[in-house]
Amino acid sequence: MLLTMMFGAGFTSAVWGYGLGRSALKEITQPDVRPNSLTNKKKNSTRQDGVILLQEKDILATVKKRMEGKDVEVASASNKTPNKSTSAKVNKPKTENPTTSAPNNKSVFPIVSRDGGVSLEVVEATRKGNSLILEVNLKNEGQQSVRFLYSFLNVNDDKGRALSASVEELPGQLPPNSKVYSGTVTIPTALVENSKELTLNLTDYPDQKMQLQMSGIPVAQ
Repeated sequence: MLLTMMFGAGFTSAVWGYGLGRSALKEITQPDVRPNSLTNKKKNSTRQDGVILLQEKDILATVKKRMEGKDVEVASASNKTPNKSTSAKVNKPKTENPTTSAPNNKSVFPIVSRDGGVSLEVVEATRKGNSLILEVNLKNEGQQSVRFLYSFLNVNDDKGRALSASVEELPGQLPPNSKVYSGTVTIPTALVENSKELTLNLTDYPDQKMQLQMSGIPVAQ
């Protein structure tokens, strides 16, 4: 009787363990190792490998060209689609404000632009250290004082690139006394290494009705 009970208990345990194992492995399937499935997996993995890494030397070369001013594609594209308001101001002819253009030599100075009784004159362009310095004169022969905000001074090179420039010693409020005020416009030489001529445009503040503009300013070599 004892032997029969032990055999019965062992059989029951075996059946119960088999049932638990079968239910645990019900959701597990055998991997698909057919040749065609492996080929499809290889094709899919090949299609996903689409990441292209740039070479370090190519990145450095591109950065160097942009620092030297050789990469002008962006500037050229922006020049092809100029802002309508800016184009109207620059291209609109004025009898009192002719745009002066001249060849690249010292005999072209002074270069003068006049508008509304105010005249802006570039008398010399020289290099000092790491800067290109334009010596300028400003005079008001009108009946009212004129205010200038020199952050509105636009300087571009012959490739259409906008250049950073700082203005010193020119008054913010120009009185109507016909006195000549002298100052300087300083541009880093690194920005004009590949340039031959500059264009300068200054407007009054806040009305922006006056346009003092000139082109063909030679870059001192």
